[in-house]
Amino acid sequence: MSAITRPLDLLQQHAGTVLRDYAELTKLRVTTLIVMTAWCGYYFGAQKAGLSSVSWGLFHALLGIALVSSGTAALNEVMEREVDGHMRRTAQRPLPAGRMSLLHATVVGLLATLGGALYLAVFTNPLTGLLTFLTSAIYLAAYTPLKRVSPICTFVGAFPGAMPGVLGWTAARGRLEWGTLILFAILFVWQFPHFFSIAWLYREDYAQGGIRMLPVVEQDGRSTARRIVAYSLILIPLSALPGVFGMAGRIYLVGALVLSVGLFCFGARLAFAHLPLNSPRSKMLARHVLQATVVYLPLLFALMMGNAMRP
Repeated sequence: MSAITRPLDLLQQHAGTVLRDYAELTKLRVTTLIVMTAWCGYYFGAQKAGLSSVSWGLFHALLGIALVSSGTAALNEVMEREVDGHMRRTAQRPLPAGRMSLLHATVVGLLATLGGALYLAVFTNPLTGLLTFLTSAIYLAAYTPLKRVSPICTFVGAFPGAMPGVLGWTAARGRLEWGTLILFAILFVWQFPHFFSIAWLYREDYAQGGIRMLPVVEQDGRSTARRIVAYSLILIPLSALPGVFGMAGRIYLVGALVLSVGLFCFGARLAFAHLPLNSPRSKMLARHVLQATVVYLPLLFALMMGNAMRP
């Protein structure tokens, strides 16, 4: 019996490793968040169009967006394989660790990105396919190389990062409207406290890899802290816009304000502590900001969809 079960155990272990490597290559957790945000955009676009929010159209939109997101993540890891190898948090990714070949990862990334964009163009509409492809192209051609050049990379990367809600909306409606701008603005601003807190936590790692995020190039963290506070403050009125413009009701409006003020308080606590970037307490506070941003976005969109106003 052991002679039979041992090869099966090895096969299962190998399959588990392969699945974990693909999940890492395609950044499964990030892709899941992107798909969730796109779902919110589709939901409101479908409502405006008088369509069902649960349909084959939703399936096609989320599948295509997931494919492009996964492929873009894979190509990003192809481009940054050497950088990843220098950083402790990324050194065990499939490419720097040698568990996957460069050709394999490149083919997977290209097929998923191009195939997903084409899929969206055919099964949703050409505008969504084009916008999704351009989002991927800007992420790879602008944001990825800029990470090794200047802290402005965070600002540039926020543009493709804010697109998932827009893509979901256009998949349902086939055109850009005011609602897409509201979703874009919320996502655009949310990214700054989120990514600045990540860069604060992994400052030493980023420095090892030559990633020039703001906490890496500045000495005391004050500029980073000010930006976290400023963008968190801007998010308070921005998050209220779906309630103001009739996309969602009063329950959403109250909930959004509570969530946004809470996020601002976490950012302010970090800023007003006036601690060095590398102190244990400042990293603890930065981690609290990061955790707050991770909780904030799903709750905000869940509230928005749960209290949506019928047209």
